[in-house]
Amino acid sequence: MNFSKITFAILIMCTALSQAQEKELINLEGAIAYALENQADAKKAELQIENTKYQIQEARSGALPHITAQGGITYMPIGMEMAIPSEDFPGGEENPEPYMFLEFGQNWSASGGVMLMQNIFDKSVFTGLKAAKTTREFYQINAELTEEQIIERVAKAYYEVFVQKEQLKTIDSSYAMISKSKNIIKNLFENGMAREIDLDRIKVQLTNLSSSRQQLVNAVQLTENALKFYMGMPIENPIALVEEEFEVQSYLPENNADIKERTELKVLEKQKELLGLQKEAKKAAYYPTLSLMGFYNYMGQGDRFPIGSGLKQGVYWSDFAMIGLNLQIPIFSGFMNKARVNQADIELRTLETEMENTELALDLEYSNAKSQIENSMISLDNQQENVDLAQKVVDNIENNYRLGLANLTDLLEAQNALVEAKNNYSNTVLEYKLAEVQLLKAKGELYKLK
Repeated sequence: MNFSKITFAILIMCTALSQAQEKELINLEGAIAYALENQADAKKAELQIENTKYQIQEARSGALPHITAQGGITYMPIGMEMAIPSEDFPGGEENPEPYMFLEFGQNWSASGGVMLMQNIFDKSVFTGLKAAKTTREFYQINAELTEEQIIERVAKAYYEVFVQKEQLKTIDSSYAMISKSKNIIKNLFENGMAREIDLDRIKVQLTNLSSSRQQLVNAVQLTENALKFYMGMPIENPIALVEEEFEVQSYLPENNADIKERTELKVLEKQKELLGLQKEAKKAAYYPTLSLMGFYNYMGQGDRFPIGSGLKQGVYWSDFAMIGLNLQIPIFSGFMNKARVNQADIELRTLETEMENTELALDLEYSNAKSQIENSMISLDNQQENVDLAQKVVDNIENNYRLGLANLTDLLEAQNALVEAKNNYSNTVLEYKLAEVQLLKAKGELYKLK
């Protein structure tokens, strides 16, 4: 029987080890690196940057020549006739009819040619090219902002998983501690030195801890799933956090941060530049445009299908060409251009207002993050002292309980207080790490977490 139990325990240990080996060990830097490579927002940001290359090509095409080829075949079963006064023809006075009808064209005609269009001056084309290049710069900065947002989400999710796991460790250690107390009480009860109700009460305590542990196991699974989602990792992939002690740094935040370096403002600055170019593009409608046009055509006409036929078959082929300049000078558009310029100006001024508000919001964010990190550091020291004190109380009451100087209620209350103190410490660590993320974000230094 004992051999069977040992074999069963070994099998469980082997299974647990194999499962642990299958899990992917990650730390915060690894989680962020994975997210920056696989998360959907990061991929979309890269695609937006790639797309700007083609936007620049499209804008540049307006300054390059456009060449088109065209061709067609026409069959006219009934020709067009034109009425001409008979008197316009020699001897037409003798014609009893006042008009003579002449048929124009041939039954069959075919043509083919090449046309070239080249802008010589079009202010909107050159403004559009500047805007396309600025758009690329905008998406590059926006990709940096997306990267920061990914880092922030992953860091917060990572720390939440860590704290949940720390609380799970606390329950496991508490379960082991209370199990030890249960064994002591059981021995005392078997020797007639403890009451059965004391043994029952501590069993209830263990059952409650088991229920709390199961709830925490579920919470860990949920937070891990959230972390994997923010990383862009398949939910079914098993992960395990690297065992580490988080370093609590002593921050001395500056009174004021240089918010001008925040990516959020850089994005708005580039957006302002884009809106300025958009306004210039609207103003371009006031400027004249000049373009060069040229085409060459080859045409065949006759009373039969022209392709493959020549003059002997009654089909005449001829070519013609033309080169010219096209100048367009806007004079009056019904105030449409003015309205468009005014709309672009409103958009520009609206963005300037948004930038002012964003600066205020970033100042507030930094001030709050600085206060939060300072308060969290104080809370961490207090909670650590509380854990040490709770542990000391438990140790003393356990000794007194063995000597009969303390009752079970005191022991259970002390053990519960220790669990609560440890959980409070873990929650304070989470608050501190989240405040640290917010402070780094407020200073524009989230990249330090990579």
